[in-house]
Amino acid sequence: MTDFLIGLFLATLITALFTTRLYRLLLWYSLNSLTLGILAIELGSRLDDRGMILSGTITLIVKAVGIPFFLKRLSQHLGLVRQITPNIRIQYAIILIPAILVFTFYLAEPISHMVEGNANYVAVSISSLFLALLLMMEHRNIAPKIIGFLSMENALFLLGTTATGGMPMLVELGIFFDLLMAIVVINLLLRNEEVTS
Repeated sequence: MTDFLIGLFLATLITALFTTRLYRLLLWYSLNSLTLGILAIELGSRLDDRGMILSGTITLIVKAVGIPFFLKRLSQHLGLVRQITPNIRIQYAIILIPAILVFTFYLAEPISHMVEGNANYVAVSISSLFLALLLMMEHRNIAPKIIGFLSMENALFLLGTTATGGMPMLVELGIFFDLLMAIVVINLLLRNEEVTS
């Protein structure tokens, strides 16, 4: 089940890289967060870690439902452009994404003996981090950059969960606080884009 969820997490992020519509990008981010939340609950129940189960539940509520709904309402209110064409051509992205995946698997190999869980999970987490960074870089519009930033946060959460067998609850709450601060910054950036456009 864990392998399936981590594969689905990576697949939703890769699909988001090829998306050219804003609402579809929000849908893929929502599915990415949904997968992450279910994965955290599944790992938490297996390890009998109530903190991870709580974090997974908060992830489902805040990231899978709350943030996409908030961003969709905000984009409708501000009248943001729904067509988000990537700057990187699709043929280059098709070459770049497998190169990132291969690179991160080689990158994670030396640290595989230091990890409590499966080393492949760490490699997928690191590759998700790079793919989210690519999502931020390949768009000029602010909305895909925001989704890329939030996807990076998901990848960091996945890395902490899979590499350590569960993060301390205090660290997870710190990440959620950073995420709330990011939402405030996102609101300001979107309003600033409305003023300049």
